[in-house]
Amino acid sequence: MPAESPPSRVMSARQWAMLVLLALVWGGSFFFNAVAVTELPPLTVVAVRVAVAALALQIVLVARGQRSPVGSSVLAAFLVMGVLNNAIPFTLIVWGQTHIASGLAAILNATTPLFAVLVAHLFTRDERMTPLRLVGVVVGFVGVVAMIGPAALSGLGESVAAQLACLAAAVSYAVAGVYGRRFARLGVAPMATAAGMLAASATLLVPLALLVDRPFALPPPSLATVASLAGVALVSTAFAYILYFRLLATAGATNLLLVTFLVPVSAILLGVLVLGESLAPKHLVGMALIGLGLAAIDGRLPRAMTRSWMHFR
Repeated sequence: MPAESPPSRVMSARQWAMLVLLALVWGGSFFFNAVAVTELPPLTVVAVRVAVAALALQIVLVARGQRSPVGSSVLAAFLVMGVLNNAIPFTLIVWGQTHIASGLAAILNATTPLFAVLVAHLFTRDERMTPLRLVGVVVGFVGVVAMIGPAALSGLGESVAAQLACLAAAVSYAVAGVYGRRFARLGVAPMATAAGMLAASATLLVPLALLVDRPFALPPPSLATVASLAGVALVSTAFAYILYFRLLATAGATNLLLVTFLVPVSAILLGVLVLGESLAPKHLVGMALIGLGLAAIDGRLPRAMTRSWMHFR
């Protein structure tokens, strides 16, 4: 069994490119969810999402001549990861979006790196908290708030349960990021890890959705809803989790979960490029702060500035 290589602190250009791509495909999930929940209950949307994604990845594994790993330790890890990274946060976020504005939900979701820094510090040896990393996370979070707009915070104090649900989802994502590091140690490939985790999630969520929502008794969904379910399952889940586990194995949980800072950026840029929306000054300010925070967390830019300062002294 291969030994687990320690995640890198400073991400390479390839890892940054994968992180940006992950932000793009995850940014689309908020749109897909918003369309789907207009006709289907939140739990049904989540169940269809993980079931279709799990089936798609299993088909890809078979086509590539690969097999899903078996063994009690691996299957148990799939189940725990499915609960922490899919069942709990997906359900909480989709339910939360039915009670609070998507901008506020995105801000609450962007607290994930704050929790990730703390969880990784407590439970790992190679992702310890540093003052620079903590400052970078705070600056990045401020950038998310600035970019989406302080008006999104006007909903604070209303629908408290929905806000707490989104925060609980962020905590669950953070814990999952640290827990998921074990798959590299177990020698499970990223695609097989994603397929196993999603299969475990579907095993839990599909029977629950059938029991609670009774979707078979609902009117047939429209073509737009079906297309949104396909998009969120195949693009924002199946493909996204292949990227997720590749990054987790090489860049670490704290670096990986910085993606929640980039998701609002990708959503706004997609709106500008695809829908012709305007780019406001607050968006540029927010993106600049997020970039500054990411640079601080990565550590490369501060070290380069320090070397330059020492050189010119």
